[in-house]
Amino acid sequence: MIATSILAAAEEGHEEEINPLVPHLPEIILGLVVLVLLVGLIAKFVMPAFEKAYAERTAAIEGGIEEAQAAQKEAKAALDQYTEQLAGARHEAAAIREEAKEQGAQIIAELRAQAQAEAERITSTAHAQVEAERAQVLAQLKGEVGSMATQLAGRIVGESLDDDERQKRTVERFIAELEESAN
Repeated sequence: MIATSILAAAEEGHEEEINPLVPHLPEIILGLVVLVLLVGLIAKFVMPAFEKAYAERTAAIEGGIEEAQAAQKEAKAALDQYTEQLAGARHEAAAIREEAKEQGAQIIAELRAQAQAEAERITSTAHAQVEAERAQVLAQLKGEVGSMATQLAGRIVGESLDDDERQKRTVERFIAELEESAN
């Protein structure tokens, strides 16, 4: 279009110098009108959508940050609570272990005391039984030894020692002399 206008101007003999780099005034006005219309349309329709999207995104980010901070505070509070509960549970477990040790020691002491008492009872019963059996055996031995001694003495002396009182005294004296010689 410029080339045809240059040719037309040259043919008509215009003496004006035509500069191909400078546009015509109607083209400049038309370009400015179109530019103003485009800027107005963008400002009216596109910019509010961009502003709305920007505001939503900003609110979402700020809300996300606030939610993250709230969640972090909540998590810290829960961690503190769990830490306190864990410390309490450890303290309680230590107290239970200590109580169990004390109860165990008490049970062991009671069992030892019972065993000691039972051992003493068994020992005293055994001593009493041994003493009773010893007394019974001694009495039996005294009777047998006395009878044998009486028979032997009767043979040696040549007379009968059947008198019970005399026999009893003789046997007791003989046994007493044996006990003294043994000690």
